[in-house]
Amino acid sequence: MSDSMTGVEGANVAPVRTHDLTKEYDGRVTVNRVNLTVRPGEIYGFLGPNGAGKTTTIRMLLGLLRPTAGRVELFGQDLDQAGPELRERIGVMGEHAYLYDDMTALEYLDFFARFYRVPERASRCRELLERLDLGPFADLRARDFSQGMQRKLSLARAVLHDPALLILDEPVSGLDPYGIVQVRELLDERRAAGCAVFVSSHILSEVERTADRVGVIHRGRLLLEDSVDRVVGKLTTGLEVALELETAVPGLTLDLGQLPGVRITRDEGRVIVLHLDAEPTRSTVSQCVTRAGGVVVGMTVRRATLEEAFIQLTEGKLEQAGLVGGQDAKARASHEQ
Repeated sequence: MSDSMTGVEGANVAPVRTHDLTKEYDGRVTVNRVNLTVRPGEIYGFLGPNGAGKTTTIRMLLGLLRPTAGRVELFGQDLDQAGPELRERIGVMGEHAYLYDDMTALEYLDFFARFYRVPERASRCRELLERLDLGPFADLRARDFSQGMQRKLSLARAVLHDPALLILDEPVSGLDPYGIVQVRELLDERRAAGCAVFVSSHILSEVERTADRVGVIHRGRLLLEDSVDRVVGKLTTGLEVALELETAVPGLTLDLGQLPGVRITRDEGRVIVLHLDAEPTRSTVSQCVTRAGGVVVGMTVRRATLEEAFIQLTEGKLEQAGLVGGQDAKARASHEQ
């Protein structure tokens, strides 16, 4: 592949940037002035509940839908002016496989390898099949593959030509844990090579593990775009602490429950699980246990997960967190006028 195909030149140009991207259907706004940026060499998780506008946004990024307003830039070039060379720098894996059922797995990859003019295409196709444990099934028709095998074959097609941008919709759906690890490793390698990876997924534990940044869309609006840690911090408060005591202490949970910022979530005698609103209260908790005559033999701290943060995606809680309002509210008011 040439440097222009791999995106080595212009490495600082954002592979994806949207400007007030908007889509309406019959007067209903499904994507509302979305401004997102995907950087070179990062995995970007695109999150939102069902009906939030994720699929519509992806279809506009790919040019399958024309926006009602706003625009899409790919590698600094307006999508409307994009030619075949720019589109060849993109690898796509849709939510549905859309395989050519009568082709074998090897024939399927070879077809696209010819289309993308992949050097040494035979070895490249075999390499990807082996990499994803599809080698023994190279001569099996795609329609006879399991759902997980079809997902792997779709991913192999997406990365076949070493694209500079991958747009993946539910890439690990239907995969077993080993298959998920294989996909994760492949995406990590693409990121290390400078490829930008845009991933929409409902498996939030995997997004949390792999993504550098995430964007959260809700009711058509991009509410925030930041690192996973910062998103979790904005959408959740406090942390969970599990206290392991040498022996159970009668009445201790009553004492702990009266501390400011402390809520008892589970009491198992020797093990008490607390929710703390602020990290400094851990020392206060230890002092309370000591005053009650208890001895702490273990303290495990667990911070909130991305999945728990995602559950906070309700309008009321988002408003409380300050994530709805301001410019977003002005945009809604402008549209309603």
